[in-house]
Amino acid sequence: MCAHAVRVSLKSVSGVDTVNVSLEKGLASVKMKPDNTVTLKQLNDAVTKNGFAMKQSVATVAGTVAVFNGKTMLRVSRSSDALELLPESASVQKANAMEGKSVLVEGTIPEARKGKLPDSIRYHTITEEQSK
Repeated sequence: MCAHAVRVSLKSVSGVDTVNVSLEKGLASVKMKPDNTVTLKQLNDAVTKNGFAMKQSVATVAGTVAVFNGKTMLRVSRSSDALELLPESASVQKANAMEGKSVLVEGTIPEARKGKLPDSIRYHTITEEQSK
């Protein structure tokens, strides 16, 4: 398989703006269009259909903070995805203090187990989005 196949596959996902792939580095950089509705499953499927696995990903994700069954979650804007919010360190602001608020989260989505989708984000910053 080649970088071109992965690039074309990711670019074909509606809502993806630009894609850069480096097989030498094992890295795909994907920039999303504003107001996209792309899910992690769509991105994962685009990568795995070419024989590769979605690895740990650095991400900036918009959504709403919610608490379900004692877990602080990010309900990703315009998708059905939900990621558990895990602070990168003890000094990071606690996400549960922002329950019900629209936020922008920056962090790392870990590689999922084989056959599974990522279900958490280890965040280093979480900021409340200002109303438009």
